[in-house]
Amino acid sequence: MMSQMRHFSLKMNDGHTIPMLGLGTSAPSQVLKSETEMAIKRAIDIGYRHIDSAHLYQNEEEIGRAIQMKIADGTVKRDDIFYTTKVWGTFFRPELVQTNLERSLKKLQMSYVDLYLLHHPEALQAGEDFFPKDTHGNIIFDTVDLCTTWEAMEKCKNEGLTRSIGVSNFNCKQLERILNKPGLKYKPVCNQVECHPYLNQSKLLEFCRSHDILLVAYATLGSDARKKWVIKNKPRLLQDPVLNAIAEKHRRTPAQVALRYQLQRGVVALAKSFSEQRMKENFQVFEFELTPEDMESLDGLNRNMCYLQDLFSGHTDDASYGND
Repeated sequence: MMSQMRHFSLKMNDGHTIPMLGLGTSAPSQVLKSETEMAIKRAIDIGYRHIDSAHLYQNEEEIGRAIQMKIADGTVKRDDIFYTTKVWGTFFRPELVQTNLERSLKKLQMSYVDLYLLHHPEALQAGEDFFPKDTHGNIIFDTVDLCTTWEAMEKCKNEGLTRSIGVSNFNCKQLERILNKPGLKYKPVCNQVECHPYLNQSKLLEFCRSHDILLVAYATLGSDARKKWVIKNKPRLLQDPVLNAIAEKHRRTPAQVALRYQLQRGVVALAKSFSEQRMKENFQVFEFELTPEDMESLDGLNRNMCYLQDLFSGHTDDASYGND
């Protein structure tokens, strides 16, 4: 299984590889932490080797426990697992970037992660509140230069605490700020953004390709409306008639087609499901291929529509992240 997964990996600009299909672990608050632990063990048994989490998700202890159990029972070695975590905006001050990572490592019982990302482009007031607010309920930002935060990320890589570093929810202009930074040691290996047939991020994908930066897609199947930051009453991607017609033609599920679409564009896809049946189905995306006509039809579904709202402005504008 592992050699098969290596075959389905992409090389990043720092020489390391990333499995093309990953398991997303951001879950609504109703999901019990013990469920996350069970899901990770199940996913590793199915064959998933790429697991994506973050300080914000508050589940790294459970994920770490599950991974350690699967290492202990001989299913995997640490090197088989590709693990991503992210630095939250309240830790963007250069002296806090490593602190955030060390907290994650302690919870995970690991000595390094494979990928460490800036979770979003905004620095927030330092402290224990994920969303620090003033008396009027407005988010309190911090005046931290992203470039100094990036230098602290580079330091984490130099010290072996993470193998690779990248960003998440960045648009082209924000990426350029880092790419044009004087004395840049390592450019981001990837940019993780919301991406699915209704928001295909084609301009951002083109920009990233031109700089040898991979696009990693989250919310690839739409998003769970139970999450508080998901915009309600949006059309459901997996019910789209075009997507369903293509799925029927290939005798596949609409979710498999949505994931396969990303892989054929050279995009790393994160699939979020804790159901064993769906995890197995999602893992079968390597077993079929979409035709150029299918890809064209799926490209035609783009409507620059976000499922996730901009957490910091409270805007629910479409394409608030990534497309500019």
